[in-house]
Amino acid sequence: MSLQSMTGFARHLRNSAGAQISWEIKSVNGKGLDVRFRLPAGFEAVEPKARALFNEHFKRGNFQAALSVDLSAGAAKATINQPLLKELAAIAAHLREEYGLAASTPEGLMALRGVMETPQEVTAPEHQVELERAILGILDETLIQLAHNRQAEGRALGEILTVQIAAIEMLVEQAKLDPSRSIEAIRARLAAQVALLLDAAPALDEARLHMEAAFLATKADIQEELDRLEMHIAAARTLLREGNGVGRKLDFLTQEFNREANTLCSKANAASITSIGLDLKAVVDQLREQIQNLE
Repeated sequence: MSLQSMTGFARHLRNSAGAQISWEIKSVNGKGLDVRFRLPAGFEAVEPKARALFNEHFKRGNFQAALSVDLSAGAAKATINQPLLKELAAIAAHLREEYGLAASTPEGLMALRGVMETPQEVTAPEHQVELERAILGILDETLIQLAHNRQAEGRALGEILTVQIAAIEMLVEQAKLDPSRSIEAIRARLAAQVALLLDAAPALDEARLHMEAAFLATKADIQEELDRLEMHIAAARTLLREGNGVGRKLDFLTQEFNREANTLCSKANAASITSIGLDLKAVVDQLREQIQNLE
């Protein structure tokens, strides 16, 4: 399955069941699945089934869903009672000639009762059921469209995440190959530390100082952190291949990335390693920011 972003928009309009029905849906980032509906009066009963459809299509995100139902789109047109209109016009003409009354106007005649016949919009129970079925069908189509839009954004986001994970891998490799971690550099650093202590306190036992320096050097070694970072890189790539619904797992993984980067900085005994650690923290922050958009 492909990655899916949590941001997206979809709008779908169709004439069905004697009405013009439209859904407009917006989605943004969210820790869970939260849907807020805006429904016209009389269609509140649609919400539970509509909410169930969201649960079928999505796992995370904050959604705003607006429904519009125009019943006039399928309603019968108003009609004019032609015989009655002709009869009233003849009576008006007779009264004008007989009594000198003002001429009647078309607007006045049309306003008389019975001339303009407008059908009453009464929704029968069976029609209401059909209408709600159509509303839910159009919602399902809109959610499919929204999912496609979110997947398109997810693909673009996946490319960004792939580049950022590659950047983390490159920094880990730089740390592994850093000259400060060579045997010669470690030996020279230990000798310098022991010599400094002996100069400050000649009475100290040199053998004991070498043991203490070696112990401190072991504690300062970052190989364990580098190994864990490589494991996290492999796990992140696996999750990206798995695709949809891995946002939470990747978010947790970035916390692990950050923890190892912090430890690497704290254990570093060379400026070059510290610099790599700070660059690593910056890339991890960027990675985590992008992952917040993933479902």
